[in-house]
Parts: sequence; C-alpha cells; structure tokens
Amino acid sequence: MSSPEVLEKEGKKVVLLGNEAIARGALEAGVGLSACYPGTPSSEVGMTLAAVAKKMGFYFEWSTNEKVAFETCAGASYSGVRTITAMKHFGVNVASDSIFPVVFTGVKGGLVIMVADDPYGHSSAQSEQDSRFFSRMGKLPCIEPANAQEAKDFTKIAFEMSEKYETPVILRTTTLISHAAGTVKLGKIKKPKTRGKFVKDYKRFYSVRPELQKMHDRVNKRIDRIEKEYGKLNKTEGSGSTGIITSGVSYQYIKELGKLPGVKIGKLNLTHPISRDFVSRFLKGLKKVVVVEELEPIVEDFVRGVAKDVNPKVEIYGKNILPRIGEYSPDIILEKLAPILKIKKPDFRKHDDMLKKIKLPVRKPVFCPGCPHRSTFYAVKKVLGKDTVWAGDIGCYVLGIFEPYKMQDFVVSMGSSLGITHGIKKVSDQKAVVFIGDSTFFHAGMAGLVNMKIHGTKPLVIIMDNSITAMTGHQPHPGSTFTGMGDPRIPMKIEDIVKSFGIKNIRIVNAFNQAELQSAIKDFSKIDELSVIIARGLCTLMMKRIVRKKGGKFSTFEIMPGKSHRVSHLVKDFACPAIIKKGKEIYIKEDMCWGCGVCVQLVEKGTIVPRKRMKK
Repeated sequence: MSSPEVLEKEGKKVVLLGNEAIARGALEAGVGLSACYPGTPSSEVGMTLAAVAKKMGFYFEWSTNEKVAFETCAGASYSGVRTITAMKHFGVNVASDSIFPVVFTGVKGGLVIMVADDPYGHSSAQSEQDSRFFSRMGKLPCIEPANAQEAKDFTKIAFEMSEKYETPVILRTTTLISHAAGTVKLGKIKKPKTRGKFVKDYKRFYSVRPELQKMHDRVNKRIDRIEKEYGKLNKTEGSGSTGIITSGVSYQYIKELGKLPGVKIGKLNLTHPISRDFVSRFLKGLKKVVVVEELEPIVEDFVRGVAKDVNPKVEIYGKNILPRIGEYSPDIILEKLAPILKIKKPDFRKHDDMLKKIKLPVRKPVFCPGCPHRSTFYAVKKVLGKDTVWAGDIGCYVLGIFEPYKMQDFVVSMGSSLGITHGIKKVSDQKAVVFIGDSTFFHAGMAGLVNMKIHGTKPLVIIMDNSITAMTGHQPHPGSTFTGMGDPRIPMKIEDIVKSFGIKNIRIVNAFNQAELQSAIKDFSKIDELSVIIARGLCTLMMKRIVRKKGGKFSTFEIMPGKSHRVSHLVKDFACPAIIKKGKEIYIKEDMCWGCGVCVQLVEKGTIVPRKRMKK
C-alpha cells in the first residue's frame, strides 16, 4: 500500500501524507534498511517503504516488536548502512531499553527513529504520552516537522545529523502531521547503500566502566555541538513586542489564525537540544511571550529558564492559560490569546448552536461485518458469567470494551493482559479470561504466558488469531503467510509455541463456528489448569481481498419474510452492523453482509437463509 506519487521524479510537486513524505525523505537520503512495527499514527511510513523496497533495492521488514525493529536498524547502522525505524509513542517505551545504550555507543550509518505521538488519542486510548521526554532522558536530538514538505526535508536532515554526529536522531510527529496531506516538492532519490561491515571496536561497543563514563562525556559534548550547529534550523517570523514560541503542529495552528499584528513568532524545528542562543535572541525586547505546545510544558520550562537571564521582566504564558491535555486547534488557541493580544475574544456560541441543530447520529466504533472477534466474544459471554474478570489487550478486539460485550475490564499495553491477570489471580480467587490477539502474542505475549506457566497461574487464555496485524492496516506478523516485502513464507504456528511452553490444555477452534467455540469454552472453564483456546478465523477484510483476487463471489444471507421476531436478540446481543432494525422490521443489509454465517447458527433453522444473489 503506497501512493504512486512517492516515487515521482525529482522536481515534481505531489500531494503526500506526512508519513508518506517521511518515507520519500528516507528514499532521498539513500536508506538501505528499514525495520518497523506497525502502530497508528506511524504505520504508513513502514507501509510505504514496504511497498517500494524491492523496486528501490533496499531491505524492509515488519519486526516482532519495536525493540527488535530498532535493534535491527542499529545493527545495520553499526555496519555503515543508513536505516530508519518508525513507531508510535508507546513503541518508544518498548524500544527504549536498547535506544539509550545505542546513544552511548553511537552509530555509523545514519539511524532515524520516527516517533508519532497521539495527543487526542485518535488511535491510542491508553495515555497521552509526550515522547519529547525520551529525547531529553536519552540525550537524542529531536527534530519536529510542521507539514508534509518539512516531513520529507527534515528526514533527510535527520539522516545527515545522525551520520555526522554518530547518534540516533528522533523525528517526532503527532497524528495531525502524520495524517495530514500537503504539497511536497520532491528531491532526487539516492541509490541506497545496502551492504556494510561491522568493525570490532572494544572501546566503542563495550559499555562498561571506565569506558561507560567516557562514552557519557562524548554524548554530552555531542549534544552541545548539535545545539550550536543545528540551532540554525529554527526560524523567526514577524515583529512586535509580543512573541509566540511554538513548534510542530502547534505552529500550523498559529498560522491558521492569519496575520497577528505586533506578534513575533519563533518556530523551533530542533526541539532537543533547544538552542539557548536562539531563544535568548528571540526574548530580547519582548514584553510578553506565549509558548504554544501540546501536552507537557517542555519548551515553556526551557524558555522560563533562559528568560531569567536575558529578559527577567518578560511575562511568560503557557500552561497557565492553555490546556495540558489533548490536541489544540486554532479556536482553542485564539480564545486564550485574545486577552493577551488585546483583540476581540471570539464568540463560538453560534457555531456550537449550529452543530447542536444538525443532530449528527451517534456511532460507536464497531467490529466489521463478518469479524471473527465478534463471534468469539459472543460465545464466551454466552457460556461464562458476568463475575468473570475480562482481561483486555491491544488490537481490534479492544472494541470488546463497548456494548453489548463489555468484555475488556482493562487495557494497558501490548501483552499486559497476561501479566496483570497473573497478579490478580495471585491475590484473589476470581475467574479470569484473557483475550489477546495473534500479533500481540508474538509482540509481547509469550513472556507473560511463560510466566503464568512456571508460577502456576490458571486462567483461560483465548488467543484471537485472524492471521494478520489488522488494527494498523494488515501488516504481516510471524504467523502470517507472507513477509513485509510480500514474499511467501511458512508461518509460525501459535499452537506449536504454546505447546513448547509445556501447556497441555490447548484447543484450536474455528472462530466462526459457535458450537465449537462454546464447547471448548465449557470444557476448559471446568479445568483448574492453565488453558489456551486459539480462536482462528481470517480477518474479513483480508478474506474479501483474497476472494476478489481469485475472482470468487460471496454468499450473503437474508432474513425470511415474517421472521423478524425470531432475530431481535441478534440486534442487541450480537451487534453485527449488517443486521438493521427499522421500526418493527429487522433485515440484513445486502451490501454490508460478507457471509460469515455466524448469525445463521444463532437462530432457528430456516430463519436466516442464503441470499439468492451472489456478491462479487
């Protein structure tokens, strides 16, 4: 999956997503290897690189998790090859174990870590993490583009900086930078260097005393040199006695407000290290300064520290007037800036009243029609009682948190369902069911399952295997039949891995077969041992693509006339979006049904039957 514009010729102007622009920047920088783990809002970087890797002659892979992806890039970088890894903010948590030591050893080929934060939680319900802290804690340079053109250009700068100073460099975006489209003028694609050689260097790669302290000293001096050289990336616009310091997407919000009279704007492109010289020069002569940044007051704290020395009388505004949560918008910023800039405060009541009159329909996130997870949740809830603890994890099945299932009592991080359930079971006698997906199992679930086995914890674990990493765009995992570059491979079988852990109670069931599912759940719920059910059923979107590619057709279903009263429970309890209730009548919407056949199993025979017409 890739926009064809990504490979257009030098000098052409094209429209790209921010993530696609980053991928183009990597191509123009001559990337020789890329390893990623999919995580929205970063996924399109890897998806774009995966789609063009063979044509452009470099190696790409979807690794088992972000830590492995970063380590793969580090190994190639140690060998002199330029590399990029892309991940969402939670991925940095996973990879940080290795990122921080690699900062100390340094790299050879440029190594860029693209990190996408998600302030509003569009795709990240667990927290509004600000990854800029990692750049400070790990002493990594951090560059933040504010639009698609900068996303491409700054990626190239990140590679240059990384190689020149032998350090990994963070390229940080947020959702609205990654997923916003913009016009990008393309540069020349550089032929990738894909082969290198690792040269042994004990003083460099053995991070033990006394070399560790020497390494640390080099890192500190490196950051100081980067601040002096790359502080020139920052820009100043306009003039006046009031200043606004901002970066990334917040800069775009300010620009959308139009020309602000008497306001000087300082745009930070390098947000770690922040140039003290740039901020000092910017603050001189100002009476007021507003720091506009989403989430934490990282830039604000730095500005306050510098102001004490260069302009102690300047009034500084930041989180005392602007929110510390969620995404900003031009409206939010203008409302807070109006009193400071002495302009008329906008009245948004008319706009709000207009939205209320529109009465948009309420739509909760739902599983796709034909999703195997819907069938699995239905079967489990049918068999087990409400007093069961439902352990959730990260994937499409997080939608089980909503009605009518309500079967995700907590969702914390990849693979955490197992560890948290282990803790609950060690201090209580509650029944527990763990829901974990196939991709998540490979990413971070295996260690938790081993821990349960060796410490005698006995929940029912249901691994929901739909053969793909569906939530982030259908990237392959070790259990998939193809690689990130599209080559066929023999998939790893989850059941073989689980057996190797010494777990005896394992059953593979068809996720679309209610009788199989409910029978397995009943049997294993009676066993006082660690048990694993693998509910296997292909993701319906993937299935559709396979059938269409082969020229096949789908059998869909319909409710027989006069039988609506027999299917009313499906609307409430099964919640397939293809089953529609209109007044007293219930029908199956033909263009939404994809023929999974589960609903047929939940009603009397002859109530729901195959539709005569077939869908291509």
